[in-house]
Amino acid sequence: MQNSSNNVVTYNDAQKPKRTVLIVDDEPDITLALKMGLESKGFQVSTFNDPKEALSNFVPNFYSILLSDIKMPYMNGFELYQQIRKLDGKIKVCFITAFEIYQDEFKRLFPKIDVRCFARKPVSIDELSKIIKEELEYSA
Repeated sequence: MQNSSNNVVTYNDAQKPKRTVLIVDDEPDITLALKMGLESKGFQVSTFNDPKEALSNFVPNFYSILLSDIKMPYMNGFELYQQIRKLDGKIKVCFITAFEIYQDEFKRLFPKIDVRCFARKPVSIDELSKIIKEELEYSA
C-alpha cells in the first residue's frame, strides 16, 4: 500500500487483495444482501448506495471488479464506470439491472466501453458468484 502526496491510498498488484468487489446500487437492501452473500462465497466486499460517494471514496488498484446498478440517481452505472476507469484502468465491471439487457444497443450507445458482463436482477448469489469469477478470469 502506498500513500501518495495527495493522501490517496493506492495499491500495487502484489499488494492488491484478491477477489475484491465494489458494489454500487441505490437500494440499500440490495447492497446488503449482495454483500452478505458474496462475502459468504469468499469475496471481500465494499458497498455504496450513492455513486458519487463511491467515486469520491474509490481506491485505485484495490478492487478486482465493480458491480454496479445501471439506473441510479445523480450518476448512472455507465457514467460511474467511465469515471472509475480513469482512476483504475485494470478494474473489471459487471452491470446489474432489473431491466432487459440489450448488448447490441449498449455497444451502439457506448462504443468505447468494453463490457461483456451483465446480470439481471433478481440474481441468485450462486449465479452472481459464478458470473464474477468468470469475469475475473477473463483476460481481454
